[in-house]
Amino acid sequence: MRRALSIPLAAALVLCAMPAFAQVKASAQNVPEIPYDSVPNFLKLPPGRYLGEAIGVATNSKGHVFVYTRSANTQLFEFDQNGTFVREIGQGLYGFEMAHGVRVDSQDNIWTVDEGTNMVVEFSPEGRVLMTMGRRPEAVEGLEPTATPVPPAEPYRFNRPADSTWDPQGNIFVADGYFNSRVVKYDKNGRFIKSVGTRGTEPYQLNIPHSITADAQGNIYVADRQNRRIQVFDSNLVLRAIYDNVGAPWAVCISPGPHQYLFSSNSNPDNNNSLLAAVSGEIYKMELDGTVIGKFGKPGKVAPGFQVVHMMDCRNPNELVLGEIESWRVQKFILPPTPLRTSTR
Repeated sequence: MRRALSIPLAAALVLCAMPAFAQVKASAQNVPEIPYDSVPNFLKLPPGRYLGEAIGVATNSKGHVFVYTRSANTQLFEFDQNGTFVREIGQGLYGFEMAHGVRVDSQDNIWTVDEGTNMVVEFSPEGRVLMTMGRRPEAVEGLEPTATPVPPAEPYRFNRPADSTWDPQGNIFVADGYFNSRVVKYDKNGRFIKSVGTRGTEPYQLNIPHSITADAQGNIYVADRQNRRIQVFDSNLVLRAIYDNVGAPWAVCISPGPHQYLFSSNSNPDNNNSLLAAVSGEIYKMELDGTVIGKFGKPGKVAPGFQVVHMMDCRNPNELVLGEIESWRVQKFILPPTPLRTSTR
């Protein structure tokens, strides 16, 4: 396997006078179509239960599926590996208001990121709250004014956060997304270490860091949604690469195992722009160095089409679980294995 983010010697000589990160500029045109099978209705909800916007999806080591959904209320559902409903977690939780992301860590702890309460909550596998990060605005304080410009970010407060991930040492990374436009690093106990990012289009700047994931080396991949690129940082939040050839990345995911893959969702909301809808909706499969292997999926209101993939799980790189917000559904997609690239060195 070629090491992710490595720069060939010839390219390094050409780029020696440039900043110490690589940029991928080529457009992902004419990439191979990956065949797939869709399982659109594999989740079985009890009578009287419904999914709203399927904002977050994640799986644990047993193959159980967690869906964080906005309906009449924000709810977190667990299903077993066969799609059978198991339970609701955190019913009535103070940290639930407007779901945005759910992840499961290596110990099967469940993490929710709530855009409405500005909170990240860690649950044990049994569903007990282990840690909270951020702070919900108190109702007694009244409505918070919409300030322009946005006030400076604070170490322990979020402003419409979007997603979370961890490096192999257990450090926590939060995509503090809609207003603060930054990535924040905490240690495993929630102690602030550092943050990077301000609103803008330059390297190290972000415009809605919407999704975040990490590889086995601790590199952090940030879906810089409105800038239509993925920025890659090391565990110390030093910029290493920019991939800007996969459309508007709403969701990113990295598969485990000895050969990891990066998946990125090119999504756009249903805004009556038929030209935009015709060129968005697909999922890209990539090597960690940004090489696009292929893509699959088409926009569409009816399964197996995609209608704004907001989050995805790729614990099994050949079996992706996708949460869509505008169709109120979760789909499972089965992909063929990708032949490993052979090294030329």
